[in-house]
Amino acid sequence: MREILIVGIGSGNPEHMTIQAINALNKADVLFIPTKGAKKVELADVRRDIIRRYVTNPQSRTVEYAVPERRSSDPSYMRSVDEWHAAITRIYEELFLSELGEDGIGAFLVWGDPMLYDSTIRIIERVTAAGRVAFDYSVIPGITSLQALCASHRIPLNLVGKPVEITTGRRVSQSFPLASETSAVMLDGEQAFAKIDDPDAMIYWGAYLGTVDEIVISGRLDDKKDEILATRAAARERHGWIMDIYLLRKGADFEQ
Repeated sequence: MREILIVGIGSGNPEHMTIQAINALNKADVLFIPTKGAKKVELADVRRDIIRRYVTNPQSRTVEYAVPERRSSDPSYMRSVDEWHAAITRIYEELFLSELGEDGIGAFLVWGDPMLYDSTIRIIERVTAAGRVAFDYSVIPGITSLQALCASHRIPLNLVGKPVEITTGRRVSQSFPLASETSAVMLDGEQAFAKIDDPDAMIYWGAYLGTVDEIVISGRLDDKKDEILATRAAARERHGWIMDIYLLRKGADFEQ
């Protein structure tokens, strides 16, 4: 039976690779590399660099495939994501049927960790449910952008004895700081932090984490909002794309 390996490769630094991840890549017959257009060529380049550095299996080969864009104009976010996943499901089915023999092993190099705000596992499950191709799969964890963010800022993720919320820009204003004193915010294309009005809130922001282009800014949210917005816009203009994440926090470990 075919085997699919979903391998977390970290947030952009090739040295984020774990021994388990390197061993998994060397086990694969085919290494699948997604391409997302000219503006995001660097994302594919990091994957190619990882393969050059760590894959020593002479029998392995790479197969690149184009990833369709999600229809952001759709007023229903959930529907647009569902349609996007369905389109990628069909691509995966064709890749498995055309590139892998019945006992072949394929590996996806997944940015960050496959379990945290990534869709690869969900799409693989959809391929399984469709029943056109038989396979089993395994998941190898990786360093997340959240871990990289806290490491770059030299901060612990949580306050002592208090929970952490991991959320999106669409939802952070509903919970911070009323339901959670620490919110890690991912997938914030609208820069929701700029709309939060709390004089005691701190922000720890980072972009291109783990790469040579890494940018980090931290401080009181009211003091840093405009700087982050300007820095983010300039970086996106320079690179043509941006991947960023931030931590919002209010309070202290041992409050009086």
